[in-house]
Amino acid sequence: MPVLLNPDRAPALSELLRAIPGGLVQSVVPGIGQWTNPRIAGLGSLASAGPNEISFIVHPKYLDQLALTQASTVIVLPEIEVQLAQLAEPVHFARVICKHPYLLYARIAQWFDWARMPAREIAIHASAVIDPTATIAPSVTIGPHVVIGPRCKIEAMSQISAGCVIGADVEIGASSLLHPRVTIYDGVKIGARAIVHSGAVLGADGFGFAPDPTLARGAWGKIPQLGSLLIGNDVEIGANTTVDRGALENTILEDGVKLDNQIMIGHNCRIGAHTAMAACVGVAGSTTIGSRCTIGGASMISGHLTIGDDVHVSGGTAVTANVSKPGRYTGVFPFAEHTDWQRNAAVIQQLSTLRKRLRKLEKE
Repeated sequence: MPVLLNPDRAPALSELLRAIPGGLVQSVVPGIGQWTNPRIAGLGSLASAGPNEISFIVHPKYLDQLALTQASTVIVLPEIEVQLAQLAEPVHFARVICKHPYLLYARIAQWFDWARMPAREIAIHASAVIDPTATIAPSVTIGPHVVIGPRCKIEAMSQISAGCVIGADVEIGASSLLHPRVTIYDGVKIGARAIVHSGAVLGADGFGFAPDPTLARGAWGKIPQLGSLLIGNDVEIGANTTVDRGALENTILEDGVKLDNQIMIGHNCRIGAHTAMAACVGVAGSTTIGSRCTIGGASMISGHLTIGDDVHVSGGTAVTANVSKPGRYTGVFPFAEHTDWQRNAAVIQQLSTLRKRLRKLEKE
């Protein structure tokens, strides 16, 4: 990662750590000479970090990189610090002792992301179209060509970027960020500190249709989607992800849910707190997913299922039944050369017949 701040503006290590919340730092071991309390201008990997940057190590297998790093400061696990203290030659860099190095790195990265941004200009662009019944806090920023519908409520310090369209009766909590071209349908409620990336569509109609032979053979009649979409605090929704409103009950994303890009969440789903989904996951309607779950990329989850807390689904897995027990679940058939795959697939298709024959032989 490149240096993020001019070294002359960069904080000293002690100053930077005081600015990081969470009480993650156990102790700090000064480096040698100029690295006693170095200035930190950015972050980098062990291999790429320069003398004004901080890095981290999460596993002893990277100790060979640690010996060669040019970073002025490294975040290390306590057990790695023990190994460093036993070296014949003292290391030059300062060490920040922490049980969760990756989390501390994330918090420091957040600080730099904030520090490098220019001061936000609080303004409403002249091209924005805002219904006079909408309530907009004085500290909200609204970009060009934004449309905000009747009776909307947008709370303090939120930012609505260019081209967003917000329907009637939408509520957006404090310090939320909508990137350009987000579309929010009527009645959607979003909590505080939300981040919604470009192209996301929140609260569109769920896929609800009933066979209607009075119209034509094979015709479908639309089922109105009368529910809404409720989104908790600290939720992040990726680019071009869609979350449908409910048919009767609301679709709900609880606090801390993280959705990657190009995910589809069907109507009446409920996603538990702090569950994270990677790109291209599809969740069919009326499915409940518990808290602290992880769903790997391109996984498909059938409708009307219940998945419990602390369930971790590997990428590409199709979940077609309820999952009540915490743990990791995988349903991916490994790829192979095409001719080998065809032979294996042919065997799988015969498993039911082979099972019957085996049972018959066992009885005999």
